[in-house]
Parts: sequence; C-alpha cells; structure tokens
Amino acid sequence: MRGTNQPSVSKFLLLGLSRQPQQQHLLFVLFLSMYLAAILGNLLIILAVSTDSRLHTPMYFFLSKLSFVDVCFSSTIIPKMLANHILGTQTVSFSGCLMQMCFLCVFADMDNYLLAVMAYDRFVAVCHPLHYTAKMTHQLCALLVTGS
Repeated sequence: MRGTNQPSVSKFLLLGLSRQPQQQHLLFVLFLSMYLAAILGNLLIILAVSTDSRLHTPMYFFLSKLSFVDVCFSSTIIPKMLANHILGTQTVSFSGCLMQMCFLCVFADMDNYLLAVMAYDRFVAVCHPLHYTAKMTHQLCALLVTGS
C-alpha cells in the first residue's frame, strides 16, 4: 500500500482587513481613492515634464522616469485587491501571487536605483556646478535610466 500525502495548493486565501461589509466598503473607497490619487499625481508629473521645455533637464528627466516606475509599482497589487473586493473573492492563484511579487521586487529595485541616480545628479550639480552640463549629458542620463 502506497500512502501519498501530496496536497496541491493552487490558490492562496486572502483574509483581508475586515469581514464586516460596512468596513469593507469604506476600505474599498479608501484604497481606490489613494490609488487614483497616486496614479493621477504621477501622470501629471510626467505630463508637466514632457510638455514644458524648461523642465527638460536631467533632474526632471529622472523625476518623470521615477513617476512612471511609481505608476507601475502601485499598479502591481492594488488593482487585484480592488477587483477581489468587487467580486467578493478572497483567493489569488499561486502563479498570480508569484507574478505580483516578481513585479513588486523589480519595480521596488528600479525605484531605489532611480533615487540613487537622482542623488548622483544632485551631487554633480552641487559639487561640480561648472562641469555639470559636460558630465550629465543626455546620453549618460539615458544610459543611467536604461541601467535601472
């Protein structure tokens, strides 16, 4: 007799923050408003930097790329959470959870790298102001962003 004990788990059960329907509606509205504010704010930054020619400097170039990464970062988990609230489901598949965690780590690393690049840009601007335009060329900025 061969005993097998190999359960196959294909979904994770999400318990959520609250089981009371009134609080769930309040949490849904709260998370949706925070998500929309984050998306709208970052998209406005990208729009402002791309349309105003006075903002075509390395600092604002990096800021617009950081805003784009923040849009991607906040869009990895929150839409699934909001969809679960609407549909009333409390599960996420194993592959879906793995993909969310992968994208979350990738965008968090890109966020941190871009912050380091922005710090380097400000270091060059403060410590070497006369050489700033020669050191921070468009090619170097594009290379630093591509490296992230």
